[in-house]
Amino acid sequence: MNRLATSTSPYLRQHAANPVDWQPWDAAALGQAKAEDKPIFVSIGYATCHWCHVMAHESFENQRVAAELNRCCVCIKVDREEMPQIDQLYMRACQLMTGSGGWPLNLALTPDGRPFFAATYIRPNSSFGQLGMLDLPARFAASWQEHRREVEARADQVVRRLKLAPTGGLDFGPALYEQSNARLKSAFDRQFGGFGAAPKFPSCHNLLFLLGCFEKQGDQAALEMVNQTLTAIRNGGIYDGS
Repeated sequence: MNRLATSTSPYLRQHAANPVDWQPWDAAALGQAKAEDKPIFVSIGYATCHWCHVMAHESFENQRVAAELNRCCVCIKVDREEMPQIDQLYMRACQLMTGSGGWPLNLALTPDGRPFFAATYIRPNSSFGQLGMLDLPARFAASWQEHRREVEARADQVVRRLKLAPTGGLDFGPALYEQSNARLKSAFDRQFGGFGAAPKFPSCHNLLFLLGCFEKQGDQAALEMVNQTLTAIRNGGIYDGS
């Protein structure tokens, strides 16, 4: 059992028997990261999250993954329903760093809590050109120990962008409109539809935005992305496990 065994959160207690040496988000865990000069691996989720359970089974119950996490990082589990302020902060960071977000939300932080890596669901094994949980902890530790200046610079950039990013409504002017349109086009999977690499999640807001691009600007490429994505969803084996 790890420190989550005494938590009041049902979600955290679900991970109490993991071989990962999970800790709650508290002064003791954050102090340990600073004392040992280790990066923090923080995983944020909630009790009814399907992909949180998938990743827990594939990676956090995996002895090899746990050994790497315990060796390289201070590991913290967060229940987003008990600590919404932590979830909101790091979700904004993930969205700034990757252009998307979701749960489980997984980040690598400097020992003082600044993010330098963010992702949602992560496979246990490296594939499709993306590192998996068996390889990521060593990469986090090596980056922190051997390339600290670069990591610090990246983390500082994220913090600056978080401070500048509005927390209320956006003034959705032409510049932001064009930037968002260009980002979606660059991330579009022209073979299978959707955005980014597998595993993918239906992103209705992206499709609605592209439909707006077609309606307001006559952007035929935007409409074609929507059609290809919806056709792939209709013909594919999409499964909603929630």
